[in-house]
Amino acid sequence: MRILVTGASGFVGSLLVPRLRQDGHAVRALGRDLERLRAALGQEDVELVRADAHTDYGLEQALEGVEVAYYLIHSMERIAIERGAATGSPEDDRAFPERERVAVENFATAATRAGVRRVVYLGGLMPRRDAGTTVSRHLASRAHVEQVLLDAVPDSLALRASIVIGARSRSFRLLVHLVERMPVLTLPAWQSLRTQPIDARDMIEMLAACATAQLPRRSLDVGGPEVLAYGEMLERIAELMLVNRPALNLGVNLTGVTARVAAAIAGEDPELVVPLMEGLQADLLPAEHHAAELLGVRLHSFDSAVEHALAEWERSEPLAAR
Repeated sequence: MRILVTGASGFVGSLLVPRLRQDGHAVRALGRDLERLRAALGQEDVELVRADAHTDYGLEQALEGVEVAYYLIHSMERIAIERGAATGSPEDDRAFPERERVAVENFATAATRAGVRRVVYLGGLMPRRDAGTTVSRHLASRAHVEQVLLDAVPDSLALRASIVIGARSRSFRLLVHLVERMPVLTLPAWQSLRTQPIDARDMIEMLAACATAQLPRRSLDVGGPEVLAYGEMLERIAELMLVNRPALNLGVNLTGVTARVAAAIAGEDPELVVPLMEGLQADLLPAEHHAAELLGVRLHSFDSAVEHALAEWERSEPLAAR
């Protein structure tokens, strides 16, 4: 089967490409920068194509002959790279949702014209409708992208996840750096909110299974086997890193302030961290729990996921707290 993977130089895409090759698929990797693709994929036997969904450049050629396309394009990181640190202006607040809309509409139109049978999208878990919270701009944008793709290509599948535990996962790296660099884990009120983090290995297996899964068009909520509060995750990560980090609950959120403080401590760009933390207003839990069974994936525990991610991390760079 000929498969296109967009965002192939990113965290998920660079892991998915070799997994699809392992199943015998002919894989075409799409990116805006061929050098970044080569650096991310190494010697993988894949076709590299330069295209940009935001401008529509190269999409027709990239999708030619493709049966299944993975849509792994997210605009937050691109804007952070291009603009530098966030300015907090209204223009910045609107930037990534608008770019997400333009990119997905360009891609959906091109995929329809090319006769793509299925698009597979990785989006985000949504808060329960009865949670009484406003959906953040980040999650609302993810939901819009999902709907556009499902409407455009009839056999499409969308997987919704929260935190993916992997060495290159921005969310996981943020948590690890907070543990490394904060002698006392001073946590806002969102530390009591719950989610179901998933091992990157399991996420990749689910995505790979979507290429051939005999499932009708639908969305699937995915998560690991354990429900954990964010504060619990930080404590467990600290234990697995063999460091002692007492916790102090602030009792308030102050998202704009705490997100920028967390970004500064972790050495991350606030343009990435602020939208992520804006989504921490309610539990983010799967509405259903049969995705792993439907896709034939056996889930790893949270501790196993963290240990594996930390070991991979340390192969390329040291962890100060270890």
